[in-house]
Amino acid sequence: MQCGNPNDGRCVDLQPSLDHSPSTIRHRLLARLGLLVGLLAAVSTLGCQALPQRNMALEQVIPPAEHIPNGEFKITLPAYVIEPPDVLLIDALKVVPKSPYRLQALDFVQIKGQGLYPDHPIDGNFQVDPDGTINLGIPYGKLKVGGLTVDQATTQLQKQLEVDLAHPTVSISLAQTAGTQQIAGEHLVTPDGTVNLGIYGQVYVVGLTLSQAREKIERHLSAYLEAPQVTVDVSTYNSKVYYVIMDGAGTGDKIYRLPITGGETVLDAMSQVGGMTQNSSRQHIWIARPAPDHVGMQQRLPVDWEGVTSGGSQATNYQLLPGDRLFVAAERATALDVAIGKAVAPLERISGVILLGTNAIRNLNGSFSRNFNNSNGGF
Repeated sequence: MQCGNPNDGRCVDLQPSLDHSPSTIRHRLLARLGLLVGLLAAVSTLGCQALPQRNMALEQVIPPAEHIPNGEFKITLPAYVIEPPDVLLIDALKVVPKSPYRLQALDFVQIKGQGLYPDHPIDGNFQVDPDGTINLGIPYGKLKVGGLTVDQATTQLQKQLEVDLAHPTVSISLAQTAGTQQIAGEHLVTPDGTVNLGIYGQVYVVGLTLSQAREKIERHLSAYLEAPQVTVDVSTYNSKVYYVIMDGAGTGDKIYRLPITGGETVLDAMSQVGGMTQNSSRQHIWIARPAPDHVGMQQRLPVDWEGVTSGGSQATNYQLLPGDRLFVAAERATALDVAIGKAVAPLERISGVILLGTNAIRNLNGSFSRNFNNSNGGF
């Protein structure tokens, strides 16, 4: 209450009738802090109970056994089956066009001549230029051969040379076709399951072994070539992979996708990802192996990391198979700390706002009290 004259009975109520004494404010803050501590304790308990638990109902935990392939007793994988996005290396061993073959740009022909200018012999391989000509050099000039058979090109060159020479003799043979460049080299297996052979079209190879793919490519090329022969190998293994999953303790897992080339073990896989992190658990590492043909329960193979590394044991240094997941769990204490931190974070922000508001109110009350006292002192 503020009064102009204490004796005239006219007073104005400037603020609610609250007790703003230091002791009252202190008790109010202690009560609020007590409530916050109680909420934090409750959230901590819930956080401990809310830690993710693995569902083992569909898992078959398999202890170490001799029949499971490991670093000491490895197995060979089945015949490799081609899938996207593998990269195949195809080499053309025998590429002879079916007769009559007509010369085209980028073909190579071998030309040998006799009875020519002594200082300008013709003996070697010549490429057909994009305009369909062969440049024989000075003094012979160019010869148009695009669209001609080898015999026709030979006759055409013979006539051209007889213009300036008495008795020239030449022979032309096909050294290499442009199609050879389309066949040989690396070929990506596209999402539609085919490899592109350039001017010879596409061949579907998904689901085939390497020998089956070779036979199918040769059969396809036989429509254009005489008894073609090719070799097929895998240049880049992209379709058969395994995964290394590093548990992030609630902050996000790191997943590494690595190709299977045959014989990789747990130790090989960990070396590929740089080893353990500071949050990784050495006691909780396992391989999750999908059930064969998706029938039955998946297998869970626990890994004795200390035994594999410092002990030099091969018992649980399992060989990895296509589709395996090598899971490295995080330390439980770290996971618990992260879970509690996530649960408490909103309350910490709320408590910060409450404390900030309380301090602001206290400062305003202190300022008002000083102004009130100064005002009373003026009368």
